[in-house]
Amino acid sequence: MADKQPTSAEDQQPKQPTSAEDQSQSAAPTDKAKQATADAQATAKAAKKPDPQATQLAAEQKKAADMEDKYLRAEAEIQNMQTRFEKEQATLIKYDGQQLAKDVLPVIDNLERALAVKATDEAAQGLKKGVQMTYDHLEDALKRNHVTEVAALGQKFDPTLHQAVQTVPASDDQPAETVVQVLQKGYQLKDRVLRPAMVVVAQ
Repeated sequence: MADKQPTSAEDQQPKQPTSAEDQSQSAAPTDKAKQATADAQATAKAAKKPDPQATQLAAEQKKAADMEDKYLRAEAEIQNMQTRFEKEQATLIKYDGQQLAKDVLPVIDNLERALAVKATDEAAQGLKKGVQMTYDHLEDALKRNHVTEVAALGQKFDPTLHQAVQTVPASDDQPAETVVQVLQKGYQLKDRVLRPAMVVVAQ
């Protein structure tokens, strides 16, 4: 049986990789890093590239939102117009006959002037009686249609109801800002003034 040869110190040391192996092993991590960088760049490029379907979907959504906004605006405008129309109709109904009432007021004034004239004989008294009947019927017709006389004599002066055409000094019997005389009657239709009363006011 042959004796084992003693190993030298060189044989006992671990075998070192050759220069080719060194290059192969050191190049591997570098190639992986390059590949990772390339993948990242490709992903970023793909992400930057617009998706045609997504772009079209976004455009359609914007178009739908614009159409909905226009529809809502048009609907609101129609509702406003309808509300305004209903208010105008209600006002017309409420103050129906306003122009006719205004046209009748001068007739009332003339009848009152005729009644203010003194009747000296029987014929004049009969005529005056007829005028009074006409006046009463006309005044009753106006009241039934909500045309009433504006309260003025003895009332506090109200510029929305009265038109001051003359002033007199105030006294104990005639306090300041009080209507002391009515020169022409005023009338109103419900809460709307047809004609203010022409008055004399104490100041």
